[in-house]
Amino acid sequence: MARILIVEDKPSLRALLRRLLSAHTVEEADTVAAALAADEVDLVLSDVRLPDGDGFEVLRQIRQRAPQTEVIMMTAYAEIESAVRAVKAGAYDYLQKPFEPDALLLVVERALERRALRQRAHAAEEALRKMTATASMLGESRPMLRVRDLIERVAELNVTVLLSGESGTGKEVAAQAIHAAGRSDAPFVAINCGAIPDHLLESELFGHARGAFTGASTARAGLLEEAGQGTLFLDEIGDMPLGLQVKLNRVLEERTFRRLGEARERRLEARVIAATLKDLTAEVAAGRFRQDLHFRLSVYPVQLPPLRDRGDDLFLLAQHALERAVERFGKSFQGFTAEALQALAAHRWPGNVRELMHVVERAVILAGDTHIRATDLPDHLVDAPVPTAGPAPPLADMSYRHAVQWARARGLRRYLEALLTRFDGNVTHAAAQAEIERESLHRLMRKAGVKADDYRAGE
Repeated sequence: MARILIVEDKPSLRALLRRLLSAHTVEEADTVAAALAADEVDLVLSDVRLPDGDGFEVLRQIRQRAPQTEVIMMTAYAEIESAVRAVKAGAYDYLQKPFEPDALLLVVERALERRALRQRAHAAEEALRKMTATASMLGESRPMLRVRDLIERVAELNVTVLLSGESGTGKEVAAQAIHAAGRSDAPFVAINCGAIPDHLLESELFGHARGAFTGASTARAGLLEEAGQGTLFLDEIGDMPLGLQVKLNRVLEERTFRRLGEARERRLEARVIAATLKDLTAEVAAGRFRQDLHFRLSVYPVQLPPLRDRGDDLFLLAQHALERAVERFGKSFQGFTAEALQALAAHRWPGNVRELMHVVERAVILAGDTHIRATDLPDHLVDAPVPTAGPAPPLADMSYRHAVQWARARGLRRYLEALLTRFDGNVTHAAAQAEIERESLHRLMRKAGVKADDYRAGE
């Protein structure tokens, strides 16, 4: 059952059409104004001549407001040229009065079929767009699957998003993914709040009128305006000066702003995404960040996980970095040696994904063989001791394929040795830290040739 709007000024013809289309939900309008005031429908049947105008205005407005709604024009024989013009303007078809009931039903059925196909195609395009957008957030670990899910849920909503995480975890990539999944046709405007002097940051955000301050010889739009209906990304929001925080809080609350030196209120259409590597709760307690702004920014918080907590995503990201570097420098590599993988796996990656990308890029420049070797990596990676403190990467995030890579690189054995050393050979506590079942840990220990007794205190 479809929703059909009949736009016809003759009551007798409207009644006939209602009877013929009784299998659907039918609404009626007898003027252009009434037609344009009606709710969105699946199909419009409109006469060309109406008391307050013509069907062309109905067609034009419907095509602008609801592009997927099909329009069929009804016309007398003498108006056939106008009907053809309507089809060229976007109408699905036209019916010549008087028309046979079967002809009407056939045209309506075909128009509704085309609408259904267009809706399915649009849904497929939206799904593909969202998949493409979130594909930039590489990773199959549970923390990254959670991040991608949060991105997909908020992509179509005009709410403020706060991205937090350590330096190098990909906060701007996440912001771009949110934008691409929801507003890809509009601008993405980014500014680093810590990279611009305080006295210039306000002008950059709000814009200014001519003569607003010394040197303002012309009016200038700010980033709040330039973002339009797209996304404004405020990176390192924790570095924004307190005075400007007050003004930003008002913008987010009222959804309006003024250029410096101007009285006119302008509407904020853009979605705002902020990012920080600082703990804003601690910044509020220290008096360096306003609590009201913190609350307003935290409508939809998304925490980006550090690379050390992403398990086997390390290998996926390393391979991605290798492919990018190979393409950039025109070299050819088959991958990483076991020793290189071992060194990558043992590193804690304080610089996270950004650090990994730079390390791999440097290795590609230095390497002269078909594989990236451990000797191509920075010395602090190759010579790093086995970590025995701090959180262990959860083995539960490892796929079988990458667990095999670890074993080949002796990374699994090193991990188990560090894990058991930390817990004095207590397999139960070690399994809990690794986020796997105790029996699964025993199985991995047997595979790697590691015995708990060798790590128990006093042994």
